[in-house]
Amino acid sequence: MKTPSYPWNFRPRLRARALGWRGSSLGVQRLKEALAEIKAVHRTDPALAAEGAVLVLERIWPAFQAVDTSSGSLGNAVNKTVHELLDLLLTVPADDQTWEHWLDRLWSAVEEDGVDYLSEVVERWGELCRTPERASRAADDWVSVVRLSWSPEHHGYFRGTTGCLSCLLATGRYQELLDLIDTAPFLYWDYRRYGVRALAVQGRTDEAIAYAEASVGLNDSPAAMARACEEVLLAAGRSDEAYRRYAIIANRAGTHLATYRAIKKKYPGKAARDLLDDLIASTPDDPGRWFATAKGLGFLDLAADLARRSPVDIGTLLRAARDHLEQAPEFALAAATAALHWMAKGQFYEIKALDVWQARNQALAAAAAVGRMEQTQALIAELIQDEATDPFVRKHLQQAP
Repeated sequence: MKTPSYPWNFRPRLRARALGWRGSSLGVQRLKEALAEIKAVHRTDPALAAEGAVLVLERIWPAFQAVDTSSGSLGNAVNKTVHELLDLLLTVPADDQTWEHWLDRLWSAVEEDGVDYLSEVVERWGELCRTPERASRAADDWVSVVRLSWSPEHHGYFRGTTGCLSCLLATGRYQELLDLIDTAPFLYWDYRRYGVRALAVQGRTDEAIAYAEASVGLNDSPAAMARACEEVLLAAGRSDEAYRRYAIIANRAGTHLATYRAIKKKYPGKAARDLLDDLIASTPDDPGRWFATAKGLGFLDLAADLARRSPVDIGTLLRAARDHLEQAPEFALAAATAALHWMAKGQFYEIKALDVWQARNQALAAAAAVGRMEQTQALIAELIQDEATDPFVRKHLQQAP
């Protein structure tokens, strides 16, 4: 009698063509649910969780092949899910027969994948082989195909290229890996990063850095190279050099505060103000973009100076003035007057009369709290009289309730 399969909740939700063209948001939700279910099972039955991880990886392309991914949200969710499932899978002990079975299933899923959702599976194939012997056999199977696909006579795409490079790295065949990469028909970071790691693992740190800096092709991201170099230098104990050369470009995140936190986490000994000063210096044409970060970290004097030096989002300035009116009225005054200054300069699009009135009223309220009412009233009067002031702003300053 066949043993019944585990009743995974995600199984019917990640069936083939489960989602239509507009299913991106639902797809993200389904991946979160599947990942949470597998992690919960992993706490009590790691082997079953690993089976579930393989099953999810098999179902990603069939389930999402009809979904519009132009927003990028589904692609990001898939990448995160694949990464976490692979990390989980690599922690689970299994006998050779089971592991070979999982590898066969994963490679079948890779071959059927229409948009490279499972690219990380191939990139980490050397790790997934688990033993040097298995990885070496895979490399031997693929290396001649890679050479053929890179030859002038038969140049073409081979899906297992990064898998082959990964396996050569995993088995310690470093010089063979470097020699093979040298035969690639074009400069491509996704290939040459394996060469960087091969040099680094041999302790050839300076060579690895030089190799990496020479490995950024026309369409490659310098940030990826910087992250690799930073990692190599940190592993070599050269943190000062890693910070100086690569930290800022390697750790750029979705927000400026997130960038600061990412760098601070890697370099905990770096003084907060010094780090922030370095970040501000990295954007000399637009220092105001660090206003919210400086404010959030409590450097109010610096934030006020940034607002005076460079335009800051009007909503951000008005919120800062409102939120700090009672606890830090000097800063609230600086934020409100900066808002008036940059509005008068015509720096903001689609401002509303309410924005002008709020900035004026917040400036006056803060001025009253710090005893600078006369100077602030004079500033507002000067903006009204100045012919260079944006006409919309002048009008609504005159009509302010």
